[in-house]
Amino acid sequence: MYKPAGFWIRFYASFLDTLFLALPIAIVIYFLSDGNWFDFSQYQTNLQMAMSGNLHALDTQPKTSFKWELVFEISVLVVTILFWNRWRGATPGKKFVHIKIVDAKTYEDIDNKQAITRSLGYIPSTLLFGIGFLMVGFRRDKRSLHDLLAGSVVIYED
Repeated sequence: MYKPAGFWIRFYASFLDTLFLALPIAIVIYFLSDGNWFDFSQYQTNLQMAMSGNLHALDTQPKTSFKWELVFEISVLVVTILFWNRWRGATPGKKFVHIKIVDAKTYEDIDNKQAITRSLGYIPSTLLFGIGFLMVGFRRDKRSLHDLLAGSVVIYED
């Protein structure tokens, strides 16, 4: 039988995906936007203020462009789905730690509808104070809110 992947292995895979998938896309989008995606100088100012112990470091938030944020989010979604299709339910991080996403009933590859539903399911998983992700640590089947919405489960590869 298939063994569901728990919270920490999935967290590690997500961290790796942020480094090797989302960060490169972010860098490309930032340069494509000609620096108009967000005000990087404000981030630097906030960081310097925080490092000096200034309690008002986050009073002023950087201005961001909704258009470029949307381009970034859609790009990450498309690239993620391309990896899921190419690597049978895995992103680079999942591939590295030998886990993958499959249909919860058949244990076959997820389809594009499930992939999109799962990706969009990250929104409520996040907005509910991260509880959608933390569910993995408390459920016997190790399914998150976005897994439940998409009918998927993350398992260890054979």
